[in-house]
Amino acid sequence: MITYTWNCKTVDVYPVDGEHTDVVYNVHWIVSGISDDFYEGRIIGTEMLNTSDITEFIPIQDLTNEQVVEWTKGAMGPEKVADIEAGIAMQIEEATDPKTITMTIG
Repeated sequence: MITYTWNCKTVDVYPVDGEHTDVVYNVHWIVSGISDDFYEGRIIGTEMLNTSDITEFIPIQDLTNEQVVEWTKGAMGPEKVADIEAGIAMQIEEATDPKTITMTIG
């Protein structure tokens, strides 16, 4: 089993956007996975958020990682989220059963 952790704590903001300040529009995400036997994988990227229709504005000082993860996954859609986690699973599988290795000869 692999446990996935989403870190969406680094964001780009518009200092002023309409009536709001510090509006998050881009998320720098890091998704890590760790297997039960402690092999790890990681994928890093960014995701743009749609700020054109903000219904419930949350000031940046009140945002949590969990809220931004929810926004990020929502912007990505379930297929992209699954692809990211599958990519991490492949990294872990390769680490546990490598198909190739690099060696140095003397």
